[in-house]
Amino acid sequence: MGILNNIFGGKDGEKSKEEKKTYLHWIPLTSLAQLEEIKEQSKTESVFMFKHSTRCGISKMVIKEFENLFLEEHQNLKVYYLDLLNHRDISAEIGAMFQVMHQSPQLIVVKNEVSVHHASHSEITELNLSRFV
Repeated sequence: MGILNNIFGGKDGEKSKEEKKTYLHWIPLTSLAQLEEIKEQSKTESVFMFKHSTRCGISKMVIKEFENLFLEEHQNLKVYYLDLLNHRDISAEIGAMFQVMHQSPQLIVVKNEVSVHHASHSEITELNLSRFV
């Protein structure tokens, strides 16, 4: 089996892949109280909220591409992750509080307690994160 594993990529024949360092540190958004914390944090820095549907293929693709946007210079950005299927109430409150119509996937950037940028679907992956550092 050793030769077959080498040819077809078994464990013994796999080359160790260099792990890519991640500079994105998700903060789970799981309570309505966190929205007040986000508003407070936004007084001194940009805060991101990523609304994700775990059942949506497009959302899964976009979140992976979004994660790849993060470089070392972005490692201190505050990025909250909202699981839409488990926290619809929080999603609704985000829409009301920041006056942004719900979409999925969706990225909302908050600065000085208001939404300064929002994008959905492939627009998310075109974002220049550096403008919010």
